[in-house]
Amino acid sequence: MDHPDVSRLRVKLFADGADLAVIRTMAANPLIKGFTTNPTLMRKAGITDYVAFAREVVAAVPDRPISFEVFSDEFGEMAAQAREIASWGPNVFVKIPVTNTRGEFAGPLITALVADGVQLNVTALLTDDQVARVAACLSPRVASFVSVFAGRIADTGRDPMPIMRRAVEMLKPLPAAELIWASPRELLNVFQADEIGCHVITATSDVLNKLPLVGKGLAAFSLETVQMFRQDAVSAGFTIAVAPVAPRARV
Repeated sequence: MDHPDVSRLRVKLFADGADLAVIRTMAANPLIKGFTTNPTLMRKAGITDYVAFAREVVAAVPDRPISFEVFSDEFGEMAAQAREIASWGPNVFVKIPVTNTRGEFAGPLITALVADGVQLNVTALLTDDQVARVAACLSPRVASFVSVFAGRIADTGRDPMPIMRRAVEMLKPLPAAELIWASPRELLNVFQADEIGCHVITATSDVLNKLPLVGKGLAAFSLETVQMFRQDAVSAGFTIAVAPVAPRARV
């Protein structure tokens, strides 16, 4: 961990976002192995036509996994949305929340969709119990992702590493299922995910754009930081009125 090396990473890097221009830029980076998005990111990006945007993304990235989420709160309608989303391309995964807004487990829906061969990304998991229950609904023959929001776990003051380690173990009987470390907060999380054998980490561009910093010398980084503070102070025109320093009396 003292000298991280991106070239040695086993964890796959997915880009998380809803800016089509950024997605196209990320698609040109061979380090990026897939893409995820969600309604919240789409809303923040100003997306108004969900289907049109999704089809543009599929056209821009035809060769790597892409996850799009259902947004109904009723399982019957979720099923219909899921089957429509799955029809958009062979590389498309359908994001199904682990529960609806009433806290009802999506297990029967997950089981039914997997039985029909729909590739799923079960999302918004935060607990061991949720991982175990979702794993019981998946198939060893149908590709799927299980997204555990490690960043949100960390936001509560808890170390996400133990639960992520346990999640890796729980998914081992399912060779077609991959664990996603979701909602990372910093680039260090990429190397933590890699350390525990997590299959995928999905991150927004503000995290992924820090990849060129990996392995950077810390002394040089320190100097650059000092230079940045100095330049920003000068550019802002900051001044401090300082009283003249009186000459020291001779003794």
